[in-house]
Amino acid sequence: MLFLYNLLLVLAAQVVKLLAVFSPKIKLFVDGRTTVFQTLAEKINPQDKTIWFHAASLGEFEQGLPVMEKIKQKFPNHKIILTFFSPSGYEVRKNNTIADVTVYLPLDTQSNAREFLKLAHPDLVFFIKYEYWPNYLNALKKAGITTYLISGIFRENQAFFKWYGGFYRKALQTFDYFFVQNESSKKLLQSLGYQNVKISGDTRFDRVVSILDRDNSLDFIAHFKDGKITIVIGSSWPKDEALLIHFINQAPESVKFIIAPHNIKADQIQELKKAISRKTLLFSEKENHNPADFQVFIIDTIGLLTKIYRYADIAYVGGGFGNPGVHNLLEPATFGIPIVLGPNYSHFAEATALVNLEGCISVNNQEQLNDAFNLLIANTDIRHEKGHICATFVQMNKGATEVIMKHLCNK
Repeated sequence: MLFLYNLLLVLAAQVVKLLAVFSPKIKLFVDGRTTVFQTLAEKINPQDKTIWFHAASLGEFEQGLPVMEKIKQKFPNHKIILTFFSPSGYEVRKNNTIADVTVYLPLDTQSNAREFLKLAHPDLVFFIKYEYWPNYLNALKKAGITTYLISGIFRENQAFFKWYGGFYRKALQTFDYFFVQNESSKKLLQSLGYQNVKISGDTRFDRVVSILDRDNSLDFIAHFKDGKITIVIGSSWPKDEALLIHFINQAPESVKFIIAPHNIKADQIQELKKAISRKTLLFSEKENHNPADFQVFIIDTIGLLTKIYRYADIAYVGGGFGNPGVHNLLEPATFGIPIVLGPNYSHFAEATALVNLEGCISVNNQEQLNDAFNLLIANTDIRHEKGHICATFVQMNKGATEVIMKHLCNK
């Protein structure tokens, strides 16, 4: 099976190189990996002590960040190496301040795994949530390097739990300890004979709780809001926007909207602006304008959404009308904001929980979206009650990082 896996990997690598000619994102995926070993050789000396964190993409980075921060405090003399698999993670966080070295993870070939570990020579390794690369994991086990899975989540439909999953189950033997999000994940691992499992919860809650301790002020957003009820639309996709535009165009003038689309390509931003009949300002054009004069503010840049949620009275989190589903709703939740989202959320435990607790309102169509917004705009008590449910939910689920660090301190 390993031979077949390696053969398919070689073939896939060639296909990806061909596709890179036609896709800018895949080109980043390919080109970004060409200098990884050179970067490691330049920034990591043979005598350096290192700890390696691997995140698939941006969400996993945010999930692992609280643990990285605590690890850096506990091991101040170690360099942190951070790897990403996806361009959507690496390109956004390549200039982060927590890691000493941030690179793409080279493809999971046996030679890449050997070379990576030779140059990185980590004392500890943390894989965040998922991504089980057999050659890297086999190389870690062979080298006797302590490896943890943090914020792990397992489901019955994964290959580990199928009759044909022996090859994948073997990869799990690498991990010295599993820190998982929930009871069902623990039971699934125990069904395979693993007892080195602890329910820690999801470190994302620790990440979003820490946001409240930071300076989240944005003067230009406060100026735009101008004391009026403001709906913040985060990570919206065209399917979300089709419904949202209709509501915005007939909404009371006393309500303001901030839209931070998932895709900020200039042509799509202009199409969005053109479809809105209300007076609309782009972030990129805000100079020499008075934000308070506008009813809609489109954020055509990245990195501001978290702080913008602080100014929301109501949040809409996008992605729920597509696959795989709704985006991260814990950031608005931690600010105590009621949330509206589309119908595709069941794959995300926190979304399911908040809908059941009635902190979030799930909508299936235009009429339901209109009703949800109109209710939250008109009824201050309901708005505050749902926001309180969201904030309390986040606070009640924090603490995963403490569980992980307590285990490490007792080792």
